Amino acid sequence: MEEFYKHILHHIGENPDREGLIDTPRRAAKAFSYLTKGYHEDLDKIVNQAIFETTNDEMVIVKDIELYSLCEHHLLPFFGKCHVGYLPNGKVLGLSKIARIVDVFGRRLQIQENLTQQIAEAIQKYTNALGVGVVIEARHLCMMMRGVEKQNSEMITSCMLGAFRNDNSTRNEFLTLIKS
Repeated sequence: MEEFYKHILHHIGENPDREGLIDTPRRAAKAFSYLTKGYHEDLDKIVNQAIFETTNDEMVIVKDIELYSLCEHHLLPFFGKCHVGYLPNGKVLGLSKIARIVDVFGRRLQIQENLTQQIAEAIQKYTNALGVGVVIEARHLCMMMRGVEKQNSEMITSCMLGAFRNDNSTRNEFLTLIKS
């Protein structure tokens, strides 16, 4: 990957051998590998059986989870926050595992719409919840730095499964609680 970055620098008119850029191809390759590490992570190992029995049947919400990803169309970052809620069905997922699931899918080339769905489906898979809701609010540098250059735009996506899709009161409770 370092050679590709050196090639890119050359093609934009830069001298990849000048003092400030000598180590840039190596650093850029390392950074890009980190930003896309979600391709090499195993969800089963991350969840690591952190699924616990419970009699709780009330909504569990983790909100304001920091999120960083790369848009698959321009390879530019988008960032924001993710809110996850689910209705336990005899099992709850370890708290940090929810944030780790967000990171695994976020650290891939993505569109926000698919990212939202992937997170919801993973939570559903591991908890067998009665319902799952995921909302992502993010700013996209592909829209801020190029193209229309709109600095204050924010994209909001949601994925609602089970009771979050079929029961308006459950959906509304979730949406109200993530805004409080």
